[in-house]
Amino acid sequence: MTSTQSIPSNIEVQAEAQTEVQALKHKHLLDLQDWTKDEFLQFFNTTDAMADVMKRTIKKVPALQGKTIATLFFENSTRTKLSFERAARAQSADVVSFAAGSSSLSKGESIKDTLLTIDAMQVDAYVVRHVSSGVPHQLTRWTDASIINAGDGRRSHPTQALLDAYTFRQEFNGFDDSGGFEGKKIAIVGDILHSRVARSNIKIWTELGAKVVLCGPRMLLPEELERKNVTLTNSVAEAVEGAHAVMALRMQQERMAGGLLPSLQEYSERYQVNDEMIKLAHDDCIVMHPGPMNREVEISSELADGERSVIEQQVANGVPVRMAVFYSLLVGK
Repeated sequence: MTSTQSIPSNIEVQAEAQTEVQALKHKHLLDLQDWTKDEFLQFFNTTDAMADVMKRTIKKVPALQGKTIATLFFENSTRTKLSFERAARAQSADVVSFAAGSSSLSKGESIKDTLLTIDAMQVDAYVVRHVSSGVPHQLTRWTDASIINAGDGRRSHPTQALLDAYTFRQEFNGFDDSGGFEGKKIAIVGDILHSRVARSNIKIWTELGAKVVLCGPRMLLPEELERKNVTLTNSVAEAVEGAHAVMALRMQQERMAGGLLPSLQEYSERYQVNDEMIKLAHDDCIVMHPGPMNREVEISSELADGERSVIEQQVANGVPVRMAVFYSLLVGK
């Protein structure tokens, strides 16, 4: 896209980004399992164009004018929900916001009937978050609209992984054939067992040629993930050593059952990502966190707010990344 302050016409928006999204053949964004390396790299180019829009005085284009986006959040969210809604409005889409707690679901209505009710309002895409894995996939059977997974259970959170990788690409000037990922190392430390973020990040980072190391207490480190071409370790020092990016994951106490950890204090003493641990990382290492953070548990406040941290940048990048998702699914064909 151009760097002028004027608002381009819808035709101009399509023409500028068409070559960047032509390889994305997907109707839905349910996960990243069938994405190729070239698709990831082309998607990042589209995100660059959307990020340019967000730098303008008037941060809005008419690319989705006449389209309606519905956000269906059956699980609490702040940054993801607001980011999707901001992304939709930045492209002039109408937004319908659904909150499960104040809906007819509380009266016994099924998810299917809820979807069909909203579908009657001629929705073009649904952004869905649900505590149960697989719900976004199920919804594709009941609507012709595009379904975008905003997090389902512990299975997948594709847009978070896309913005994480895009943030890394920005930091390492990744404009070579690999996007800057080839030969790099990322350490993901924390509650891997319950993390949809870790599972989605595994796919994108390994596809782009990076080494992924997962670290956490044994009971929170599922052995089946070794089949994903990653390294598992209980040693933070081993995970962080030489890493170009270290991502701390929130301890998901709401998903815990059966006393998987003796205490959060014991966890923080052994697995907290802090300045002492980061000394072992690569000199240019960045610190990441998908949020929300439990400060002084999985990450120290000093590190979260320090010069290595790109956590706020991750949040900011959520908007152009999700703009690119909407554009790729609804316009860029």
